[in-house]
Amino acid sequence: MSKRNLFQKLANWEYWPTFMFYVPNLPYAFYLAAKARSFVFYTAVNPGIKNSGNGTESKYKTIELIPERYKPKTILVFPDENFETVLKEIEDATITFPLIAKPDIGFRGTLVKRIFTADELAIYLKKYPLKIIIQEFIDFPNECGIFYHRIPNKQSGTISSITLKRFLTVIGNGTSTLSELILSDERAKIYYKLFEEIHKEKMNAIPKKDKQIVLTVIGNHSKGTEFLSGNELISEKLTKTIDQLNSEIKGWYYGRIDLKYNSFEELENGENFKILEINGIISEPTHVFDAKKHTYFDAVKAIKKHWKMIYNVAIVNHNENNIAYTNTLSFIKELYRLRVYIKKIKSYQTS
Repeated sequence: MSKRNLFQKLANWEYWPTFMFYVPNLPYAFYLAAKARSFVFYTAVNPGIKNSGNGTESKYKTIELIPERYKPKTILVFPDENFETVLKEIEDATITFPLIAKPDIGFRGTLVKRIFTADELAIYLKKYPLKIIIQEFIDFPNECGIFYHRIPNKQSGTISSITLKRFLTVIGNGTSTLSELILSDERAKIYYKLFEEIHKEKMNAIPKKDKQIVLTVIGNHSKGTEFLSGNELISEKLTKTIDQLNSEIKGWYYGRIDLKYNSFEELENGENFKILEINGIISEPTHVFDAKKHTYFDAVKAIKKHWKMIYNVAIVNHNENNIAYTNTLSFIKELYRLRVYIKKIKSYQTS
């Protein structure tokens, strides 16, 4: 990354590292832990997801919780699985190219890639010998994240955040190469190395005038996607739709669902959308990363507000539904194994 791009990231708080949003809230988190008499009280929030979704859970298993009509076609591939067997499983699941490949345990878009051919998939699986999710590419034009929580034993929940996702796009002028167009865009140039890899065969091509080039279709901030606050779209109608969805997802009370949809009106009506992922306690109300509408302090306050939601859900689950907190020592061991796993993934990224 150039010094200029590094300065741009440092100057714009939406690019700051995650700990910057959590460290100011640590005293409040300890206060909640003292009230709950457990350092890991949050593990009682989502009993249907391992550790309530602290990052150690299998994404494939959480996808399995999704009602069939909203579930993308998905298979799980194991390391060293015979590639011909993989292709047969893809065919049996009626998944076609292009498709999405991503680690079964992963963060912030790490190693998530759209794959166009069988040869490309073979290279991907060989390069990353991990449990890999292969999922159909959902071609609905829009993507958003909806943050929802419901107090156990209550019939209705609350939508606290809607994040609309704008995929990075550049427009051809008939004279500049794709590389030049990316470098002339204030946001796109920050992710130049990523786009150089994705579009390596097109970087020196000159797009036609007014032609739109979508640089990424992965709805993750780390992939260049812009997060826009859509909280004005929260409505009673949408809440009822998500309430109904939540009633069909066993053991999920808190977190963010990431989904693709055709139109927001249809989404409100529970029509024409697919859920890409269900996230648990480590998910964030990402609408606050719309730096045009929110400040860094808004983001810190939002994290604190959602920690209170976590506490309220966990206490009811623990006290009224007899959901046990995870053993603290076991939880710490899980986090250690996760740390080792993350290092492993990062080593694959840089190899």
